[in-house]
Amino acid sequence: MQTLPPLPQFAAGNSPPERASAIWHPSPNCGERRGGARPDLIVIHFTAMASATAALHRLCQPAAEVSAHYLIDARGMLVQMVPEALRAWHAGAGAWGPVRDVNSRSIGIELANDGRSPFPEPQMRALVDLIAGIRARWHIPPARVIGHSDMAPGRKVDPGPRFDWRRLARQGQAVWPDVAAVSAPGAAPPVAEARFAAACTAVGYPADVAPDVCLAAFRLRFRPWARGALDAQDVAVAEAVARAFPVDRGAPTA
Repeated sequence: MQTLPPLPQFAAGNSPPERASAIWHPSPNCGERRGGARPDLIVIHFTAMASATAALHRLCQPAAEVSAHYLIDARGMLVQMVPEALRAWHAGAGAWGPVRDVNSRSIGIELANDGRSPFPEPQMRALVDLIAGIRARWHIPPARVIGHSDMAPGRKVDPGPRFDWRRLARQGQAVWPDVAAVSAPGAAPPVAEARFAAACTAVGYPADVAPDVCLAAFRLRFRPWARGALDAQDVAVAEAVARAFPVDRGAPTA
């Protein structure tokens, strides 16, 4: 398989990647995890750039001040830029449950995708395999595999509406609500907004975002086809996810 071209500023280093199948291409944009934190979240992104090569250059440019632990191109080729034990700069401002410094508590995965196109089969296979390995190494529950849009509602939309979260859940690498528990067609129930907000907070979504912003982020993840105002299905899905996967249950105990 053809490899991405090396960056002129940084030759590939000798440190082995965590994944034997990965190309090790270090980024200088990283540091120690603050407060001795260990990764207990996995955050999925899309690059929204013209090519994987362009994304790799940006993720390794000091002036860009961004990075991720991994990049997967459309063919499933895997590049590691930051050791998993270190803090990459991929999440920015946002939160998931009580976690505010998401960079210090997460491993970031970039998928080469323009934000509008489907994610190719080889890329998804490589992602599932990568997540399974990360979760095993760091004992991360499936409920703590999230999208950038989940922890930064209104600011980020990746991995976007074309990303197949249900596939990840079927393969044990993310979560999805029980369909039988969320059949609630029709208008929104009484006190729907309060119930929806409470459920989203229980799932892990930041509590300090506007209701319409939280609704948009939740739908990106669980109902990307939905449009219009909050409805009964939104509330039912949110409450089903909150019952099955509350953020406090998935959080580490130490």
